[in-house]
Amino acid sequence: MKKLLELPALLILDVQKGFDDPYWGKRNNLEAEGNIARLLTEWRNRKGHVIYTKHLSLDPASPLHHRNKLGTEFKEIIQPMDGEIIFTKNVNSGFIGTELEAYLKQNQVKSVVITGLSTQHCISTTTRMSSNLGFDTFLVSDEIAAFEITDHKGVHHSAESIQEHELAMLQKEFAAIITTNEIISQLNQQ
Repeated sequence: MKKLLELPALLILDVQKGFDDPYWGKRNNLEAEGNIARLLTEWRNRKGHVIYTKHLSLDPASPLHHRNKLGTEFKEIIQPMDGEIIFTKNVNSGFIGTELEAYLKQNQVKSVVITGLSTQHCISTTTRMSSNLGFDTFLVSDEIAAFEITDHKGVHHSAESIQEHELAMLQKEFAAIITTNEIISQLNQQ
């Protein structure tokens, strides 16, 4: 298992109320938000960088549409505190159209821990870009969740199978895959 060399920035992507809408279909890992809250407490206690993204969709049908005030709000369990950074975006990557990369570089952050929603959208895209931009990237597998989809051939894929395939594609090439307990254990050993 890859080890943390420093306290990375904690990225909490799009943990918004709109993801509770039936629009998305069934999801896996209903414990994701609770696990994120555990890690968020660790970061706050260690005075680490905590960074949020908020997705403001341009698609009027999306529960995350920028005019849907309730859907775009953060879930209570991970509410940002004063001083924690929030970048708003309207594409899948947390790096496109935001100052995320500049913020990380200005603060000399070399590694990031990625959590949030949803695996096949913003998590996958931001993880890939994080690695491509040269950041040491950790993806917390029990702090992300996927949604079921039907593909272009009409074949249904469960949320769990989407999660497994995304993690398989991201591991090694783009990120070290880690769990909440593993990362807390590593932090406690520093």
